[in-house]
Amino acid sequence: MKVLVTGAAGFIGAQVCKALTGAGHEVVGVDAMLTAAHGDATTPPEGVLEVDVRDASGIASLLPGVDVVCHQAAVVGAGVDASDAPNYGSHNDYGTTVLLAEMFAAGCDRLVVASSMVVYGQGGYDCPVHGPVDPLPRTQKDLDAGVFEHRCPVGGEELRWRLVGEDAPLRPRSLYAASKTAQEHYALAWAEATGGSVVALRYHNVYGPMMPRDTPYSGVAAIFRSAIERGEPPRVFEDGGQMRDFVHVTDVAAVNAAAVAADTTGFAAFNVCSGRPISIMDVATKICAAREGQPPVVTGQYRSGDVRHIVADPAAAAVVLGFRAAIDPTDGLREFAFAPLRG
Repeated sequence: MKVLVTGAAGFIGAQVCKALTGAGHEVVGVDAMLTAAHGDATTPPEGVLEVDVRDASGIASLLPGVDVVCHQAAVVGAGVDASDAPNYGSHNDYGTTVLLAEMFAAGCDRLVVASSMVVYGQGGYDCPVHGPVDPLPRTQKDLDAGVFEHRCPVGGEELRWRLVGEDAPLRPRSLYAASKTAQEHYALAWAEATGGSVVALRYHNVYGPMMPRDTPYSGVAAIFRSAIERGEPPRVFEDGGQMRDFVHVTDVAAVNAAAVAADTTGFAAFNVCSGRPISIMDVATKICAAREGQPPVVTGQYRSGDVRHIVADPAAAAVVLGFRAAIDPTDGLREFAFAPLRG
C-alpha cells in the first residue's frame, strides 16, 4: 500500500516510516520541522518533504494514490501555560481538519491517527468500599500537605488505580489533552460522515532512542536522563508513586504498521502500552542505576493538572490488531539510559 506519514521526521514518525517500509509499503513522509520537535534542525532528513499539514494545497498534492494516511504530526507535551493553547489548536486540531478535508477530496478513506492516554484525564480508580468511582480532582490544599492519592467522593477512602479501557470517558485535563480529544472527535465525525475508517492509537508514555532531550515538552524519561548527564540527581515530583505505562518507540512503530494493515471499519480506538505498569520513581531509579548516577530526589513538589495514576488495558489492541508490546520497560529503560537523544 501507499502510505502518507505526517510528522515523519519526528521521534515517533521516523520509526513508523521505518516499520512501514520494512513491511513493504510505499511511504511518503512529510514534516513541518517545528523547532519544538527538531531543535536546530531546519531541513528534513532525506526522503521526507517539508510540508505542514495545515497547508491544504501541499497535502492535496501528495494524496493521489495514497491508500492510508498515518497521522503522527502534532505539538506534544502538557504545555507551559495557557498561552500555548492557540499553538495546540492550530497544529493538532486545525491541521487534522485540513488533512481530513483533503483526504475526502482525494477519495482516501483510511486514517491511522496518533492519539494519547491523556484523553482519559485522571484515569480509573476503585474504592475498597464503594467499587469503581470517579474521583474529584485533587485539591491544592491536599497537594500542599503531601496528600497525593485520590479519595473516594462517597466516603473519603483512599482509592486504588485500575486499568483504563478504551470505553472510559474522555476527560482532558491539559491543553495537549484537549487538543488530542478534539482531534479524535473530528476523526470520528469524519468517519461517520464519509464512511471512512479511523484507527486512533492512544499512546502511553513513549520512550526510546532519538527522544527530544530536555525541553518543557519532553517526556519524563528524557528529562531524567538529561539531569544525570549534567551530574545532577533526577528530581521526582510528588512522592514518586505515580503509576504509568512506558512503551518503547519500536513497539509504537509496530502497532502503527499493524493498524495500517488491519481491516477495520468506522472509528476504533486502542490503547498502546506495554501492559507492565511502573512508577515514576522506579523509572528514575532504573535509569540512575544503569548510568551509575546519583539516586533520584523526591521533591514533594507537584505540577497543576498532573494526574496521579494512568495505566491502560492493552487487551483490545492484542485482540483486534494482533499487537503486543515486545519490550519490557525494565529492559527498555536500561537501554534508554545510553541511547542517543535529540538536542
